[in-house]
Amino acid sequence: MKPNHRGKASEDRASRWLQHRGYSLIASNYHCRFGEIDLVATKACLLVFCEVKQRRSDRFGTPAAQVNHRKQNRILKTARHFLMNNPRYATFQIRFDLISFGLENRWIEGAFFEEDLIPE
Repeated sequence: MKPNHRGKASEDRASRWLQHRGYSLIASNYHCRFGEIDLVATKACLLVFCEVKQRRSDRFGTPAAQVNHRKQNRILKTARHFLMNNPRYATFQIRFDLISFGLENRWIEGAFFEEDLIPE
């Protein structure tokens, strides 16, 4: 399977995982000039921005390690753009999650927080 097909399959799998746990998917591959967010979902008054990573091995690091501060800052800027363009979610709590597939399938709720990020 080609890498971009693997990525799409992983995003589809993560989307089903979220929906099975009661989340409603409201966007996939949301992108703007700042970057891209793989999945955006809601549950009650919670808005989740989710990065999905797929790795066949940990040879180049774990999937979670691939979401470094630079990537987190791009996700944050993209999330802010999403919120500016979707004001109905302005009062929702926000969480940044990571779902990774590979040697180990993991869903890290609250993988990072806005206040932990260092400005670029």
